[in-house]
Amino acid sequence: MRAKLLVLASSIGMLGWGAVLPYQYAYAADTRGWGPLVAAAASSLFSVGALVAAPLAGRLADRFNPVTVAVLAQLFAAAGVASLVFADVPGVFLAGMLVFGLGLTAAMPAKQVLALNWSSGDDRRKVFAYKFTGESLGMALGSFLAGQIIDLDRADGLDIGFVLAAGGFALSSAIIAIAGRGALRPAASSVTGATGAVGTIGGVGGAAGSGAAGPGADASAAAHRGGVLRAIATTPALRWTAVVTVALALGFYAQFESGLPAYGITVLDIDPASIGIAAAVNCIVIVALQVVMVRATAKRGAPALLMAVGGIWVLAWLVLSSALLAPGIASALFVMTYGIFAVGETMYSPVLNPLTAQLAPAGMVGQTLGTIAALQTAFSAAGPLIAGVLLGAGLTDVFLGMHLAVSLLAVFAAWRIKRAMAAPPVDRVAEPRVREEPRVREEPPVREEPPVREEPPTTPIDLVRA
Repeated sequence: MRAKLLVLASSIGMLGWGAVLPYQYAYAADTRGWGPLVAAAASSLFSVGALVAAPLAGRLADRFNPVTVAVLAQLFAAAGVASLVFADVPGVFLAGMLVFGLGLTAAMPAKQVLALNWSSGDDRRKVFAYKFTGESLGMALGSFLAGQIIDLDRADGLDIGFVLAAGGFALSSAIIAIAGRGALRPAASSVTGATGAVGTIGGVGGAAGSGAAGPGADASAAAHRGGVLRAIATTPALRWTAVVTVALALGFYAQFESGLPAYGITVLDIDPASIGIAAAVNCIVIVALQVVMVRATAKRGAPALLMAVGGIWVLAWLVLSSALLAPGIASALFVMTYGIFAVGETMYSPVLNPLTAQLAPAGMVGQTLGTIAALQTAFSAAGPLIAGVLLGAGLTDVFLGMHLAVSLLAVFAAWRIKRAMAAPPVDRVAEPRVREEPRVREEPPVREEPPVREEPPTTPIDLVRA
C-alpha cells in the first residue's frame, strides 16, 4: 500500500515539471520581455540547483528519515515555484527557478530510497516501473492542463501554471507523509548489495543476508576510505554504472526537450505540430508497454537490459539519420523515433536505480543514487548547448554521429557491468602476506642414551647356587 501511495505522490509531484518547464523559456524571454539571456540563465540555474541538491539530499536520506527529506524538499520546491507568481524582475525570477530546481531534485533520491524500502526484491522492478510511468503521466498531464489554461500574451498568463505546480508538490508531500506514518526505517543493508539483500536484481547475487563479498562489499570498503565518489571511481561495477547512466542520458534525455525538436524543425523541416505528436507517442508507448515489459524481462539481469537499451538508442539514431534521405516521410520517421526511444525507456528506468542501490556502499544508498543523478543532470544540462552549437554551425553529421557513438558507449559500459558483477569476489579483509624465503630446517641434536649394561647369561649352575 505504501508503494502505491508513493507512485501516486510521484505522479502528482511531476505536474509541476510539466506545468512550468515547457513554457518558462518563452514566458521569460518574450512574455516578460527579459530576453533570451535571462531565459537561458533560468534554465541553467534550475540545472545548477538540481546538480547541487541531488548528492546532498541523498546523504540526508541516508542519515535521516527519507520520508521527512522527501516531504520537506517538495515543500521547498512548492515555495520556490509559488514565488514566481510575484517575480516582476529578472533577479526574483532567477532565484525562484534556482529554489524550484533545488527542491524538485532533492526529493528524487529520497523517493527512490522510499521505493527501495517499501518494496521487496520480487516486486522492486515493478514498483520502479509504475513510479516511472506515473511520473511520465504526471508530466504529460501537467503540460496538457497548463497548455489549456495559460496565456503567454499576458504578464500574469503563467501564474496559473505556477499555482498548479505548487499545489501538486504540496499534495504530493501530504500523500508521502501519510504513507510514511508508522513505517519503520529498515537497516541500510536491507536495500544494498553489501549483504545480498537485493537478491538477483542485477542478474547475479547471493541469497538475502548471505554476507558474501561482491561489488557492494568492494564499494563499502572504498567508501569507508574516501567517500561515495571514491567508491564509484574505484569499484568497477559502480564506475561503469555511472558511465552507462551518463551515456544513456546524453543519448536521449539531454536532447528530448530541445536538441531533437531543433533537429526536426531546422534540419528535417517538419511541422512544429509533429513535435507535440512525437512527445504524445512517447508517453503512450511507455504507458502501453511498461507493465508488459516488466513481466517479459523479469528474469533478465539488469546489465543485459541496459545493453538492450543502448542498442535501442542506436536504432533510434539510425532512423533519425535515415530521415535525411527520405524527406517525404521525415515527419513519420521523427515521430516513430520517439516511440522507439520509449521502448528503451520501459526497460531503463525499472532497472537502473535498483541496480545502483545493489552496488552502493552499505549505508550510503541515498548518497550513491544522488551522486549518480547529479552526474546525469550535469551532462544532460550540457546537451542543449551541444545541440545548439552543432546544429547552428550546420554540423548535422557530427550531431548524429556523436549520439550514435555515445549510444554504442552505453552498450559497451553495460557489458562491462555484466563482467564486473560476474567476476569472482575478492576477499579484501585478509591482509596480503609478505613472501618469506624458505628456511633450511635445522635438525635438533640427537640425544645420546647411556649404554645399557649387559648382564652375563644365566646358567643352570647359577640357579642351583641361588
